[in-house]
Amino acid sequence: METKVFKRLPYGISNFKVLRNKNYAYVDKTRFIELLENESNPNRFFIRPRKFGKSLFLTMLRYYYDLNAKDEFEPLFGDLYIGRNPTPERNSYAMLEFDFSGVKTASQDNFVESFSSYVQEVIIRFFDNYKNLFPNTEQLVQRVNEKKSGVDALDTVFNTASIYNINIYLIIDEYDHFANNLIAMGNQQGKDFYETMVKANGLVRNFYEKIKAAGKLSLRQTFITGISPVMLHDVTSGYNIAELLTLDLHYNEMLGFTQAEVDALIDETGVERKFINVDMEACYNGYLFNPDGENRLYNPTMVLSFFKQILKTGKPPTQIIDSNLQMDYGRLTALIRNENNRNTLLEILREGKIVSRILETFSINQLYDEDYFISQLFYLGLLTIKDGYVLMATLCIPNYTIRTLYWEYLAKEIAGTSPRMTVSTTRLNSAINALANEGDVHEFIAYVSENAFSKLSDHDLRQFDEKYIQILLLAYLFMNRLYIPMSEYEAVPGRTDIYLQRNPTMPDVRYEWIFELKYCKASASDAEIAAQREQAVGQLNKYLRSHRLKERKDLKAAAIVFIGKNKFEITEV
Repeated sequence: METKVFKRLPYGISNFKVLRNKNYAYVDKTRFIELLENESNPNRFFIRPRKFGKSLFLTMLRYYYDLNAKDEFEPLFGDLYIGRNPTPERNSYAMLEFDFSGVKTASQDNFVESFSSYVQEVIIRFFDNYKNLFPNTEQLVQRVNEKKSGVDALDTVFNTASIYNINIYLIIDEYDHFANNLIAMGNQQGKDFYETMVKANGLVRNFYEKIKAAGKLSLRQTFITGISPVMLHDVTSGYNIAELLTLDLHYNEMLGFTQAEVDALIDETGVERKFINVDMEACYNGYLFNPDGENRLYNPTMVLSFFKQILKTGKPPTQIIDSNLQMDYGRLTALIRNENNRNTLLEILREGKIVSRILETFSINQLYDEDYFISQLFYLGLLTIKDGYVLMATLCIPNYTIRTLYWEYLAKEIAGTSPRMTVSTTRLNSAINALANEGDVHEFIAYVSENAFSKLSDHDLRQFDEKYIQILLLAYLFMNRLYIPMSEYEAVPGRTDIYLQRNPTMPDVRYEWIFELKYCKASASDAEIAAQREQAVGQLNKYLRSHRLKERKDLKAAAIVFIGKNKFEITEV
């Protein structure tokens, strides 16, 4: 019997040519080339969260349209959708490509120098790549080097290409890197810096004005991408010709993996399904970029990282979450220094969802308004569409991985921004280990009470209730990997406040837990406390009789009543 030859797993591969030539599996997204080319507007703007496959998609566009890559068309595309259905414009452009992720933003002078030098380098590289098309390449490069600003050198590219009837396809990746770094500054200096660069006669505005003007010369197509529309509002004064495709139904699946694509990837790369020890859909799926989208999407990096562990070790993975997915907390930290934004984030964490508009463009100065802040969370991939209706959408946290990163972030905020609250990792791990292996809940609750609840300010206490307690408990629970903590777990009937499911990578954990949480003010009477206790115990008994939880010998349950910020009582059921 012939042994099946599997393809290599494309984890960390962002170059389309390398992927295709080195026998990596490829999730075929080339059908979207046809859709893009049929758009009436040749100037496209499209964003997706980090680690969603943007760079790979851009290099795929490069090799498809590059007139220098004609001889490579068949090996690169022949067996793909677009190879069987080529479009009229294949391999007919000189490709001008920018990736602004490396531009420095330490200071305004530093940015101007870095941005200008990079633009100049790209233009010189362009002329070098296409010296077969220009008879005077050396003189052109010399002219570019003589320019005081790299941005002004764009004129040389577009004018020269027009003279020689050469059509240009422009790609810009990480267009918003500059703005996102300034958001992380979170101060007036950063805002002033931003305003100077994007206002009239600013360097960034000038760059986009030249691109717009080039549409009358040699520039025929553009594709611009990043992770946020935060700069689009401001640059569109100089570049107001782009078609916004981010929320377009037709492009919902252009990046990210559908369930069918994940299943095909498993078969192509030889991932053994018996080693898939987590609910992949719950952990990595959930993204939707249009309410009418046919399929929800997996984050590619999450899935590939998980499969990589299986293929490398030949056993179930020990890490559910790829450390490379850790978001840049600096950007979110700067945004939630604003109290309204912080309260909005807490509401999302408490309710698991929020209703809002999704705004397609906005300015850096609007990120402290609720709708704009929520939209930014959506574009960063921290929220996604649960369902939608006219003008509004219900947004929710996409999956367990993002929920974990949320809670971890919140825990760091609790420990890092409040001098009153502390985290002793040794004690915390000991307390959670007692939960898991000794069935002792008292040590963990006492730890959180001592290190968090008892140190709350009067301001914090104004919003203190069961939901707020739930957030703080989960924040600490997510700092340890013995459990997969779930809030509002559907037990039928009802939903548990917290369900601690053993991490599938930790099969030796002896006990799972459900917590029902109640809160009484410090002034509450004994009768009021008893009523809350009885209600919590009654709810737990219902959950334990449900078909999901009944007769579980490894499941323990606790009704926890917090009284004020210094006392608590625990009743095990």
